[in-house]
Amino acid sequence: MSGINRPFIPQWFDEFDWLEYSISKDAAFYLYCYLFKTNFEQVGSEAFTGDGFKNWKKGRERFKMHVGPVGSVHNKAREAATNLMNQNTHIEMAVSKHSDQARKAYRTCLIASIKCTKFLLRQGLAFRGHDESATSSNRGNYLELLQFLADNDDKVREVVMENAPGNLKLLAPCIQKDLVSACALETLDSIMDGIKDRFFSILMDEARDVSVKEQMAMVLHYVDDKGHVIERFVGIQHVTDTTSSSLKDAIDTFFSHNGLSISKLRGQGYDGASNMRGELNGLKTKILREQPCAYYVHCFAHQLQLALVAVAKKNIDIASFSATANSVVNHVGASCKQRDLLKGNSKKSL
Repeated sequence: MSGINRPFIPQWFDEFDWLEYSISKDAAFYLYCYLFKTNFEQVGSEAFTGDGFKNWKKGRERFKMHVGPVGSVHNKAREAATNLMNQNTHIEMAVSKHSDQARKAYRTCLIASIKCTKFLLRQGLAFRGHDESATSSNRGNYLELLQFLADNDDKVREVVMENAPGNLKLLAPCIQKDLVSACALETLDSIMDGIKDRFFSILMDEARDVSVKEQMAMVLHYVDDKGHVIERFVGIQHVTDTTSSSLKDAIDTFFSHNGLSISKLRGQGYDGASNMRGELNGLKTKILREQPCAYYVHCFAHQLQLALVAVAKKNIDIASFSATANSVVNHVGASCKQRDLLKGNSKKSL
């Protein structure tokens, strides 16, 4: 630091770059070590980083001893400071140096993966295969479809599967799940954009899947700008139980995540279960307490089912037919021989 008043500092002070002098403390500090002393277990004498150096008689020797050889802690701190000031070594610069060709290759690979994902989702097909190894004859729908695209498009073949970089193949199961989740979010966002600030109703039912988990299925019902009644299935959510409180919490969470306001709710439709339509503590009562305009309607499809079941039980012919059909299905379905015999008799009758 030349140019300042340093009455006791010798002339050789400026031989050491980044050696700073404090006028208030009348002491010298090594700026490299002072800034990066927490990065290393030991940076040398505390005199150069904490208290300051004032012993000028043997200063040159002490400074040289502190600097040390090439791999010393001082030189490591100096290298850290140099890297900090050198913009070319920053991660932003390293990322920006990727060539346009590499970015285009990744984009082509990503688009091909998204096309496979959209096709399988639209057709309702499974993604994974039983054996997805390279030697398998059938690696699952996702990998086989991506291979089909590669076999029929040279540009895709150059950037996917074995031709893709090791960390950008986009084949891992977690990547497939991320793509599916992204498609689900985009679909849900599109539905919410259609609803906007319109009034809407909810249709909901709980069901148990093959994994024996209780789930809540929800449908949104609204009228668009053209006066068309629109119904959109918005998802299935796992619930720990089917009490009215749990279902109400699940609805509130869904509304909160998707920007829906219960003040816009004008209808609710469920089946006739007590947890749904209970007058004291049912789901429809809990919602009506919060939004009196959300009128409850017993699901017409459920009413029709109950009516058909009641009529069938009262009619002797229908009840007899249902019992006979049930017995035939159980008897024939349990035996391959009986099934083949039934098919043979059906062909002869034709």
